[in-house]
Amino acid sequence: MLERIWKKLVNRETISYVIFGVLTTLVDWLSYQYMRQMEIDYRIATAGSWAAAVLFAFVTNKLFVFCSRSLHPKKVWSEFAPFVVCRAATGVFTMVAMIVMVDGLGISQDFICKVVVSFISLVLNYLLSKLFIFRQKSEHEKI
Repeated sequence: MLERIWKKLVNRETISYVIFGVLTTLVDWLSYQYMRQMEIDYRIATAGSWAAAVLFAFVTNKLFVFCSRSLHPKKVWSEFAPFVVCRAATGVFTMVAMIVMVDGLGISQDFICKVVVSFISLVLNYLLSKLFIFRQKSEHEKI
């Protein structure tokens, strides 16, 4: 039974999701740093780096994690729009959770809060992507 659970949790899809999640984080951090070095305001740099990370995550999740290969514009848009909405929702969750934990609960180690919230967001993003965005249609739905 534990072996079945392990195989369900640790497979090509989940491992590639974690790998591309780390790369997405690097895109976010590095693009933010680059924009700040170009003396772009931190608010604009934050929005720009978030957008760059979401675009990178969409492409890598679509092609390499969930293996959704259709490039038909209607199909791409039907995946892209909810992907951005879900990422924006987990972004709001991240902000609210950080405020609640740091300001509301008074947890002084904000980086620990960041790690906890990032892990929860990672899981939420995976589930939302798997269940609602890149879900595989059954043979009956394809017809």
